[in-house]
Amino acid sequence: MENQLPDDIYEKIHELSEAGNNLCEVNEFSRAVDQWTKALTLLPEPKVEWEAYTWLSASVGDAQYQLGHIKIALESFFDALNGPAGTENPYILYRLGQCHTLLDMTDKGVEFLLKTYMLDGDSLFHDDPEGLSYLKLLQDRKLVI
Repeated sequence: MENQLPDDIYEKIHELSEAGNNLCEVNEFSRAVDQWTKALTLLPEPKVEWEAYTWLSASVGDAQYQLGHIKIALESFFDALNGPAGTENPYILYRLGQCHTLLDMTDKGVEFLLKTYMLDGDSLFHDDPEGLSYLKLLQDRKLVI
C-alpha cells in the first residue's frame, strides 16, 4: 500500500512491536504474540495491504514456532506471505519450509526451502542452529550442491 499509516497509529504499532521484540529476547513468546496481535488490530482495513502486516504476522509466526505451535505458526507465516513483499522474503519462506517439514508435509516444505535458497543462498540455513538439517534435505534430493 502506498499510503503511510497515520502517525498516531504508526507510533502505537511501533511501541507494541518493540515490546514484543523485547519479550522475545527474554523468551516470553506468548506475551510477545499478544503485543504483536494488538498491533495487528490497529492496522486500517484492508490490513493485509500494509507493510506492517507482513512483519507483524511473521513475528507472530516466529514466536509461535519458538513455542512449538507449528501448525498455528504455519498459518501466521502464510498470513505474512500474503502481505506486501511477503513472497520475496526469504525468512518467511524458510519458516514455511520448516513448518511444513515438521508437520510431515516434506514435499511442500522442500518447495519453500528451495525458494529460500534461490532467493538468499544458504545464509539462513547457516544462521539457524537447525538450518543445516534443512539444507541437507535439499542436498539429499539433489536440488542444491
